[in-house]
Amino acid sequence: MGSGKSTIGQFLSENTGIPFYDLDKYIEEKHQNSIKAIFETKGEIFFRKLEHQYLNELLNLDEEMIISLGGGTPCYANNHLHFEKENVLSYYLKGSIKTLSERLKSEIEHRPLLNNTEDDLETFIAKHLFDRSYFYNKAKYKINIDNKSIDEISQEIKNTLI
Repeated sequence: MGSGKSTIGQFLSENTGIPFYDLDKYIEEKHQNSIKAIFETKGEIFFRKLEHQYLNELLNLDEEMIISLGGGTPCYANNHLHFEKENVLSYYLKGSIKTLSERLKSEIEHRPLLNNTEDDLETFIAKHLFDRSYFYNKAKYKINIDNKSIDEISQEIKNTLI
């Protein structure tokens, strides 16, 4: 959350011509409801089932694509196993707690997980990074995002494609 997955994915798509899918937006379109509303009315377990279903739907399309995942996607329903496949390139956009908290300060009310926590933002991020680090580190490539522009991060990703 806050690492720039959607922004970088869209930027890469525009610069490579590879179709881009934001998994959260895809879920919202397919389910005809916002992520926030799904969390509030159906709960996180229901959302994680939808997330798994629609991730599989995208991955079963027979086309090259860029997919921006939600921060929790690799951590549930064995989703991380998809990213270990030979024909899948996976990237962990790794940011420090400071970088991520600065980016997320203004988004708290729009993010269900941030909106329902008693922890301060930095503590919340630290806990989630700790809990999710096993799954995040399964990515084939780790890209440090601290103090880097969209173009710099995208170029690092492009360099792995050559």
